[in-house]
Amino acid sequence: MNTKITKNCIKTLKGLTIITPRGTWGNDNKVTITNKPKIFMTISEINKQLLAVETVSFELENGTFVPENFHVTEVGKITKHFIDCGGVMRTEEVANFQLWDANDFEHRLKPQKLINIIALATKKLQIDENLQIEVEFQAETIGKYDLGFNGENFVLLAKQTNCLAQDKCGIPAEKIKTSISNVACKPNSGCC
Repeated sequence: MNTKITKNCIKTLKGLTIITPRGTWGNDNKVTITNKPKIFMTISEINKQLLAVETVSFELENGTFVPENFHVTEVGKITKHFIDCGGVMRTEEVANFQLWDANDFEHRLKPQKLINIIALATKKLQIDENLQIEVEFQAETIGKYDLGFNGENFVLLAKQTNCLAQDKCGIPAEKIKTSISNVACKPNSGCC
């Protein structure tokens, strides 16, 4: 019998806290996740991290770094108003940073300078500090990334396209199987 997880379930495994998103916990001690957790950084979170670091560095997921002489050429607010393929009208809003690799090789952006740029943009453009940050950076074309932090560097996380109306398009929900056999919280134990 499968146990439906109707809320996020917090478990501890070998000293690590695991948050299991909503999904189905099967008899095989595997969780079928029906909605993947999103990882993103907000304006308020980047400000907290900038206060704790000595240098500002951005790293791509593959481990390569944005050249250290980069500039933040834009901090803005982008509103996208659209209709998805299921006919639902939607609005998305993000805080946007644009990174630019210039040829002034001695340039280094200090954390306080970036805090000041963000503060000016937040005030003048009335940017909500809880908005998710999207970063633009030049690769083969302008790439759009979510922003994370690994404890030392800001990480540009690749964004993915997705159908927002999969139920109307006949696309089955994506299911991920994850083994959680050693987790203390078991089905029907009351912890979830």
